[in-house]
Amino acid sequence: MNENNQPLEPIDPSVEKLTKIKKEILSWIYIIVSVFAFKSSFFEPNHIPSGSLLPTNAIGDFILVNKMSYGFKLPYSDLFGDPIYLTDSSHPERGDIIVFRYPKDRNILYVKRVIGIPGDEIEVYNNKVYLNGKLIETKPVEKSKYIDLFDEKFDRKNISFEEVNLNGKKFVTAVNNSMPYHLNIPKIKVEKGKFFVMGDNRDYSSDSRVWGYVPFGNIRGRAMFVWFSMVYPWSREEFHFRPWRIGTAL
Repeated sequence: MNENNQPLEPIDPSVEKLTKIKKEILSWIYIIVSVFAFKSSFFEPNHIPSGSLLPTNAIGDFILVNKMSYGFKLPYSDLFGDPIYLTDSSHPERGDIIVFRYPKDRNILYVKRVIGIPGDEIEVYNNKVYLNGKLIETKPVEKSKYIDLFDEKFDRKNISFEEVNLNGKKFVTAVNNSMPYHLNIPKIKVEKGKFFVMGDNRDYSSDSRVWGYVPFGNIRGRAMFVWFSMVYPWSREEFHFRPWRIGTAL
């Protein structure tokens, strides 16, 4: 009964069901939009499918990327072009591991280490990197600590490892001593707004030595740490599950 003591019209069950369905759909839309907005501007998980960053990143590592490392982006603004920053942006530092859109195909994501920033002079010869005319400091490290991350497709017998000190940031690179030649480049100057990147597995990395610089607008964020590590059983690589890598800082 309503206020005038008139009987209420019965609610059509089909209309009530349709209303519930609409509310459910809207709820899922809000959730999906919020999740992707979070991934677009805050944090994003990524998977390492190749060995170009060995031994820092193992094949199968899942990494968390901080999308706010170089400024706060307008959500979704990087889907179709360069992101729009709502705050002042800052550039990556030498030694940062960054995730970026491949300059030759923006639909592909790459992950490499920043070696040169705008204005730097870079030269690479026999896996030795010269930064602004000075050889970047390296020293040999124990092989046994890292070699297990390399499977049979690598020449394990002839791989050695070096600790690199790049402006106070230390990391380990791999060198294949059996390679007939290395990816060398003559001295170049990094252009404004662009970055020179390399893989830590120096002889198995397609990077700035091959296809050039990474524009700042292509950069999605900085890798923070490994949150999971597994090579899928159905992939081309041998199955691996490495729980001990969880939490590895990058």
